[in-house]
Amino acid sequence: MTGFRAFLLRGNVVELAVGIVVGAAFTALVGGFVKAFLTPLVGLFSGATGDYTHKVFTVSGVNFPYGAFIDSAISFVIVASVIYFLVILPMNRMQDRFFPKAAAADMRECPECLTAIPTAARRCSACTAEVQPVSADGMALVQ
Repeated sequence: MTGFRAFLLRGNVVELAVGIVVGAAFTALVGGFVKAFLTPLVGLFSGATGDYTHKVFTVSGVNFPYGAFIDSAISFVIVASVIYFLVILPMNRMQDRFFPKAAAADMRECPECLTAIPTAARRCSACTAEVQPVSADGMALVQ
């Protein structure tokens, strides 16, 4: 039981749990915004009246709720855009700023697992196999 408690209280697990809760709350917020404001605008521009999310077309007695799909698609695009512009781009800029050597390093494949590793590496970061360091021109470095 002590090991399980230590696992749960470790920083990574708590941060992941907080991230999931915040992500779910953000998704609900975006979904509410789309249903309250954007989907009615789509309905106005398309000439539909009422709640656009309930729009369907019927083929052979089967209903296809395209309004709900459009609502979900708008929500997805908003969430994906926010994640990209507010998380991914800043993290990439920060990584390029603080770790420029890693971003600019010449790469080669590990002979064991084919993962990309820096040419001057002595071990593969993925499979931990020992590899011969190689200079940028492809010549083996003397150890």
